[in-house]
This record gives sequence, C-alpha cells and structure tokens, in this order.
Amino acid sequence: MTATLLATKRVEKPWGRHDLWPGFANPAPDAPPIGEIWFQTPDAGKPELLIKYLFPGERLSVQDHPTDAEAQKAGFPRGKDECWVILDAEPGATIAMGTKEPTTREALRQGAEDGSIVDMLDWKPVKAGDFLYCPAGTIHAIGGGITLVETQQNVDLTYRLYDYGSDRELHLDDGLAVADPNPITPQPIVGEVGEGRTILVEGPKFVLERWAGGDREVTLPDGVTAWLTPLKGAGVADGVAWRAGECVTVTGTAHIYAEAGSDILFAYPGDRRI
Repeated sequence: MTATLLATKRVEKPWGRHDLWPGFANPAPDAPPIGEIWFQTPDAGKPELLIKYLFPGERLSVQDHPTDAEAQKAGFPRGKDECWVILDAEPGATIAMGTKEPTTREALRQGAEDGSIVDMLDWKPVKAGDFLYCPAGTIHAIGGGITLVETQQNVDLTYRLYDYGSDRELHLDDGLAVADPNPITPQPIVGEVGEGRTILVEGPKFVLERWAGGDREVTLPDGVTAWLTPLKGAGVADGVAWRAGECVTVTGTAHIYAEAGSDILFAYPGDRRI
C-alpha cells in the first residue's frame, strides 16, 4: 500500500473570496481572492479523478462538459461528470442544473446570445450538507456565497455558454453540441451502508463515500487509486498523517485512522463500492 500527501494548489480567481474554509489560510485583504484549491499528484493530468474546493463569491459561468466519447473525439482522455458536497451556503444561495422545462439547442443558443439562458435554468436553493451529482452534458452554474468540495473526472475541458458579459471566451458550438436541453432528475444519495459510512454516489464514473471518525481497513483493486479528503479532523493513513485542508491518495490495502469528530470524503473511480 502507498499513501501520498498531495500538493495543494491555490488558484486565484476574480470571482473568489478572502474567507476560505477552516484548514486554509485566508489571503491577505489586499491580495487577489482565492477561487479554488486543488489537490494534485506529481503527474497532475493522468489520475482519473480531481478533488478541489470552490469558494465562489459570485455566480460562475453557465457551462457544460462532454461525455467520455465526446471528449475522446476531441482528443481528450475522458469527459467530465462531477459532483458537489456543500459545506456552507449563505441564505438564498443557489445552484442551477438543467433547464426548467424541455427546450432546444437553438433556443439555448439564442438565450446564450441575449443572456436569457440564465432564466431558462433550474436554480435550486442549497444549504450545508447538500449533495448534487452533475452528469456530463448537464448545463449548470454555481451561484455565489457557497463553499463546496468538487469531485470530478480529471480533465480540463469546460464549455462556457454564457459569462454575464465578461470578455472570457465562450464555446457555444462545442457546448451546445454536447448539451442536454432538458430538466434533469436529481440522483439520490445511496445512503448509510454501515456505521459511520455513507455512500453519496455509486457510479457511473466514480464512487464517493462520506465517513465519520474511527479505524478502517480498505482494500482497493489493483491499479485503483482513492482520494481521502478530510473536511474536519485529523488522522493517519498507513503512517502518513493528514488533517483538514489536505488530501491523501491511497492504493492497495490501507489502514486508516480518523480521530473522533472527523468528517471525511473518500472517492475512487468505478461504478460500485469497494
């Protein structure tokens, strides 16, 4: 078994914030805001998954991502399913996923060109503890005032459809070609499968578990890597110490100890739990 403490990458964004999450140092008041924190392996482009925190202070762009097959046609290794665990949300904070009602790509193009696409989306209120799964092809936008952890297929491939009049590049042709112009049915949480062990999602691209504190031994299939992301607390994975604000990858058979009161996300690729 190998446990590896990952490097932390702080990403400055104009839409980011100066108030981060416990475990992370806030930027100085006169420094650029931080929008994202990524956890990276030395070969950052190769692992199947990527874990990151997001700190949007305002609405992010309306966007979507391709499926594996669509991404591979464009020369990328995989598409992007992603999901979000909401850690904190200001009153009235929302996330949009899918459209309010069935529409067409032609109508979405018109909406992207005149800005009305924002009102075509299904904006839902979110609060701490919520979980949302966003399949490839889903048109979505994350609202401001939210702190979340994103688990995603590891690919830098986002199609921006609308960005509130900014000068950033849009990708209407590519984005609309892969867009699902329909409402989506939220994927339910699988639920608790053992003491202190809840399955948030089980496939199709990855499994995400949420653990409380305690002792565990996990055995991963050959060639499979898991990402342990502590939201609260501290512990040890086969001799590698970790705490909230860090992320550790594990392979093989691992003994993992988490102190009482810990809150941990444990993600690995695949469509079924280990």
